[in-house]
Amino acid sequence: MKTPATLSRRHAMALLGGAAATLTLDGCATPSSRFGTPGGDADAFLDAVAWKLLGMGPEGATSLGVDTGIHAGLRSRLADRSPKGQAAMATMLRDALKGAHRFRGMPLSPDTRTSLDVVESAFSTALDGFALPYGDVAVGGWRNTPYVVIQNVGAYLDTPRFLDGDHPVKSAADAEAYLARLAAMPAQLDGELTRLKAAGRMGVIAPSFLLDKAIAQMALTLADAARGGDLVQSLVRRTSTIPGDWQRRAHALTVGPVAAALSRQLAELKAQRGKASDAAGIWARPHGDEWYAWGLRASTTTRRTPEEVHAMGLDQLAQLHGRMDPILRKLGYASGSVGERMTALGKDPRFQFPNNDKGRAEIIALMQSRIDFMRTRLPLAFRTLVRGNLEIRRLPPAEEPGAPGAYGGAGSIDGSVPGKIWINLGSTDLHSRYSLPTLAFHEGIPGHVWQGEYANRLPLIRTLLAFNAYSEGWALYAETLGDELGSYDGDPVGQLGYLQSIAFRACRLVVDTGLHAKRWTRDQAVQWFSTTNGSSVSEVAPEVDRYCSWPGQACGYKVGHSEILAQRERAKTALGARYDLRDFDDAVVGGGNVPLDVLARNVTRYIDTARTR
Repeated sequence: MKTPATLSRRHAMALLGGAAATLTLDGCATPSSRFGTPGGDADAFLDAVAWKLLGMGPEGATSLGVDTGIHAGLRSRLADRSPKGQAAMATMLRDALKGAHRFRGMPLSPDTRTSLDVVESAFSTALDGFALPYGDVAVGGWRNTPYVVIQNVGAYLDTPRFLDGDHPVKSAADAEAYLARLAAMPAQLDGELTRLKAAGRMGVIAPSFLLDKAIAQMALTLADAARGGDLVQSLVRRTSTIPGDWQRRAHALTVGPVAAALSRQLAELKAQRGKASDAAGIWARPHGDEWYAWGLRASTTTRRTPEEVHAMGLDQLAQLHGRMDPILRKLGYASGSVGERMTALGKDPRFQFPNNDKGRAEIIALMQSRIDFMRTRLPLAFRTLVRGNLEIRRLPPAEEPGAPGAYGGAGSIDGSVPGKIWINLGSTDLHSRYSLPTLAFHEGIPGHVWQGEYANRLPLIRTLLAFNAYSEGWALYAETLGDELGSYDGDPVGQLGYLQSIAFRACRLVVDTGLHAKRWTRDQAVQWFSTTNGSSVSEVAPEVDRYCSWPGQACGYKVGHSEILAQRERAKTALGARYDLRDFDDAVVGGGNVPLDVLARNVTRYIDTARTR
């Protein structure tokens, strides 16, 4: 999910999973003595925790645009992805939890109480992950993975994209900070390498087909670095009016230490490939069942078992196919399963794009047109409106083989860096004309970009901490709003695209648990997914690979979506004529990114308030 352009807020926060630093922050405005002080102000405590997290993931501070003034030193640093960095992060989380516990029983505002609940949930879950013997833990994020470096995980992807997209270069000081980060990249890569080797010694080796992708992608990154490519040109391009010997200095760092560190990682991946099996699920690795139980809990913020999640997916898929069947029949597709008929629909040339630059431009233009439409409908669904600062960009071609169809997230807090929808255009076969509208709503408005801008209005700690089930549940709910707000009026094929998208997420519940708990093979997962949902193999194959590298993550989408819809029905029943969609949506999105139990409490507060009006 990457490209050499702006890293979304959602993905910047994922960097905290592999980040760490010393516990005393350089340039931190809040005195470290306030951190966990009994009886201290809860909001000051939460602010101190936020800055400590940003000290451990300074890329996140840059992505949010807060590495300025007394925090400007963060702009020259990268996260520590070494074992020492992991240990420092775990220590900080334990200290922060102790501090948060001291505010229990104190009179606090509802918003502050929610923030403390969020911290306790995120940090306790993350600590359970750090207690496992291997893997990357997302601290208040979505990307938990047992594999330190793989086709969609690692500094070899994250850091070049971040430097090109989020690191600003508007002055000589910014350019110097870029060079400082470039100089720090080899140590960051070597920190990962230490953990990669340690995992290999434990027998935690990624599936062979994932390693093949990672090796190919890292070879491209290495070849580019060895010739002084994108890492150099990104700085040169942005310093054309800034005096300095920027090209020579960046070139020396890139073709020398950075390329050497990439070469060391590549050599280890190739060595592990020689020992790898094609077993797709985490069950085949040491402590695999334990790891998956935690990954599923972290991604859904529930205690549902793999068996329960699997059954939920099958049940919801049947309901969705029940809605799709009559629409397909009216369109003349009456024979075969819903999946077979959707496959036939997907082969209709009317809904395909030419697999060339013209087709790629058409895809971006169609997504932009649906975003423009949705902007006109938002006052019907929200009482409080944010800007929706957004641009649509292509993923870098080198990253597309390991990436999903698209992803998105909000930009910086001050709005200087727009939110992004990154779309995979490696092959236009990944997209159809009827699937793109709902994708635009999911990734952009009123989905990830829209929700992220509300999060950016909250206290800093709430901007940093996110929960997969809420994030992805909200994005699916945004697709539902697109349908309810008239996007597919008179367009039954477009509505099929929406329903197929929701069914796609129900399939994820089945496939993820199938891979990691029921011992499905990769081929079995790809074929079941493609046949059942009518999605192309070219679309679902990279999806399945993603589930193999992020066990449990794919289950957050439909679990979160179902919970938001259940809470909406609860509000409708409780309020009757007092219910207003705009107020409900404001309560859910304005309450911030929360675990699902906290979401229920936020909705209860909305219901109680609406009853007294």
